[in-house]
Amino acid sequence: MMEKWLMGVDLGGTTTKLALINLYGEIIHKWEISTDISEKGKFITINIAKAIDAKLVELNEPKSKIVGIGMGAPGPVKFVNGSIYEAVNLGWKDYPLKDLLEVETSLPAVIDNDANMAALGEMWKGAGNGAKDLVCVTLGTGVGGGIIHNGQIVHGISGAAGEIGHITVVTDGGAPCNCGKTGCLETVASATGIVRMALEALNTAANEKSLLQQKVDEGNAVTSKLLFQCAAAGDSLSKAVVDEVGNYLGLALSHVGNVMNPDKIVIGGGVSQAGDILLDPVRAAFGKYAFKRVSKSTKISLATLGNDAGVIGGAWLIKSQLNT
Repeated sequence: MMEKWLMGVDLGGTTTKLALINLYGEIIHKWEISTDISEKGKFITINIAKAIDAKLVELNEPKSKIVGIGMGAPGPVKFVNGSIYEAVNLGWKDYPLKDLLEVETSLPAVIDNDANMAALGEMWKGAGNGAKDLVCVTLGTGVGGGIIHNGQIVHGISGAAGEIGHITVVTDGGAPCNCGKTGCLETVASATGIVRMALEALNTAANEKSLLQQKVDEGNAVTSKLLFQCAAAGDSLSKAVVDEVGNYLGLALSHVGNVMNPDKIVIGGGVSQAGDILLDPVRAAFGKYAFKRVSKSTKISLATLGNDAGVIGGAWLIKSQLNT
């Protein structure tokens, strides 16, 4: 009997990740293509179809080996029909992504938000370790979130459930967020938000010679990675900024924890690579702000799948939808 594969696709604004994955969640082949956002993204599904066909030719494998495609896309998704409510960076509004992808590939497809796919990936093969009640937070250029209850993604009435990045954590004098509000978690826990806070700290302590300031004087750009490195080396200014970030993130997660009481909260994305220097103040704040029973039963850990989480989550979703 021929081995069957699942197709996982993670659509980003710059690149699109693709992977052929077996029914056990093991990646067989993975690759990337550029995301062509010209003409309001009309070529995206066409290019994905071409990339899949080209890879099958390269591997000398029949298309019948693929049972379906699970694709993560930015923006809120109408899960019942796989359309995108809106993806500003791609120029999409009420875009029938599922229908177009199925037409171009001749394969069944299922579409969900990219952060939701990452959460499913971590649940299936990553830090979730099979937990059926799980919250996944991704800290990158922005802050995304996916909520899983009893093994199923929570979408909400308009596809906007899990927008953890837009929980207000700074109620007075917060920085403006891309969503139009101020003081969102995204303004203080994303890579861009952390850099803004670090620069503000440097400006406030202009006469103090911190390690971070020394690095800047040497010509290094302020990045979240540099901030965490300086904090780990004992720099008090950097550590103060990291503790502030951890406090805001722990506060937001305590709200999520009090509502959901998940088995695990998994933190992923590029910022999470800081490791325990970030996780320690997050856990401390979560313990301080969460309902005691929640803080004792919900575990906070780092994601383990990295950039593969989205494609693995896509594979899990198409597998579950087709009952493969």
